This record gives sequence, C-alpha cells and structure tokens, in this order.
Amino acid sequence: MLHLPLFLESPTSFFNSESSLSSSHQIPSFIAATYPTNSSDTPEDRLQQTDCSPIPLTPTCTKISPSLAQALVHYTTSNITPQQTSREISVTLRVLAKKSPCNFLVFGLGHDSLMWTALNHGGRTVFLEEDKSWIEQIKQKLPTLESYHVVYDTKVTDADELLKVGIRDECRVVGDPRFSECQLSLKGLPAEIYDIEWDLIMVDAPTGYHDGAPGRMSAIYTAGLMARNREVGETDVFVHDVDRVVEDKFSKSFLCEGYLREQEGRLRHFTIPTHRNDSGRPFCP
Repeated sequence: MLHLPLFLESPTSFFNSESSLSSSHQIPSFIAATYPTNSSDTPEDRLQQTDCSPIPLTPTCTKISPSLAQALVHYTTSNITPQQTSREISVTLRVLAKKSPCNFLVFGLGHDSLMWTALNHGGRTVFLEEDKSWIEQIKQKLPTLESYHVVYDTKVTDADELLKVGIRDECRVVGDPRFSECQLSLKGLPAEIYDIEWDLIMVDAPTGYHDGAPGRMSAIYTAGLMARNREVGETDVFVHDVDRVVEDKFSKSFLCEGYLREQEGRLRHFTIPTHRNDSGRPFCP
C-alpha cells in the first residue's frame, strides 16, 4: 500500500525520520506556520516555543494558501506519491525555505508538480514537459499549474557524441540560449522562459531511461547556461536520476563538479554563479 509523502503525514518525520524535533523553529517557517501548536499549551508555553513576535491573544481567522490547500487535498486523496524520496525532496526544500517566493523552473511535469508549486507559494513555478497528452491530463486535474510543451530533437544514443560537442568553444560561450551556436542549447522554449532569471532549476525530464528517449543532455546544458547568463547572483540547479550514465556525465561536465554542493540519493545539487559580467571566469572552476 502506498502512503502519503512524509512531509504531508508529519512535518517532523519529513525532515528527520530517525529523531523527533523538539520545537517548530527547526522546521522552515513556511511549513511550521501551517501546523498549530498543541491546543493544551498556555500562551506562555507558545511564546517559549517560537522565536517570532508574540501572537495576539485575541483569536484571528487566517487561511492557508490556495496552493497548499490544493496540495493537501490532492495528496491525501491520492495513492500516487512523488517520484523523489523524502530525503531527495528535502535537499530542494531547504533551498526553497531560504529563497521562496522565487522563480522555479522544472523540466518535467509529474506527480510532484503540485508539491513544488505549493512549496514555492507566492513565487512562479513553471513546468516544461515533452508529452503533450500528459499536459492535457494534468491540466484537467490541476488547472492552476503552469506548464508548456517542449520538443526535443535528441536521443539517448546521441549522448556520447553530444558530450564531445559540449567541449567545443561555441558551447563555452555564456549568453542567451536562443542565440547560442552550441548544438546542445535548447532554442525552442517559450520566449518568457528565456526572459526570466530562474532562482532554482530542476532537471527531472525529459525521459531518459531507454535508447530511443530524448535524454536530458540538452536540458542539463541549457540549465547551466541559463544560470551562468543571469544578471547577478546565483542559481541552484538540481538534477535527478544521476545514477544513470547521461545524468551523471552531463551534470558533472556542464554544471561542473566544482559547483556541486550536495548529493542525496539520486539527486545532485549545484550552485552556479553568474558568469555574464566576468569574461575571465572559467566555464568550470
């Protein structure tokens, strides 16, 4: 029998499945705020349990965000859980706790999409999906999700040749992916995808588990190019399924081992700074 994701069953078990947390300040504030303290606590007890300003003793009526409400209903009435493990999800969650609301681009539309949107409440979360019929199915169930169809012209069998292409000079030039001369760059995305500076990018698509699948070669390369081309700051890029050859090699080559911050299970987290105004910065540190 399938169960709810840990972060919905219990806020504490999601962050630490082996030990209980003693107070709500150990949970990111945007999640801790949705779980009330014990009703038997006195006002003084509640003040001691939080670092926040004192809560007025007069009861107030507040609502949880629509995206969180929808996620709670969806996951509590579904026996399908997100593809990533709770430990893998927690890597991205920690970054969202610091950066949200923010701009979050996800390659892939799946059972975890509503979760990512809810966790980035107030920000913009966009999904890029290869399967047009799947987009239509999801829109019927979850019409509030923002998703776009993407066409890939690669195959997993092209990976070795594309890895060689990626070391050419034109693939090391930082700029708008639309105008890149690199064969790996995705140039057919909706215009606004290129115009937005993404704070987080998750590469969990397209399909890459068989030879005839598009593979994630271009998605990984383009995510790195977008990160390097932002005006200021840095972009957190996550790649899932790094136990597979393509995801492993391409993430190390184009997101760079020097930018690798963490790996949990099959998920890698890279933090890539802007290269736009620093022509002397090497592609990889």
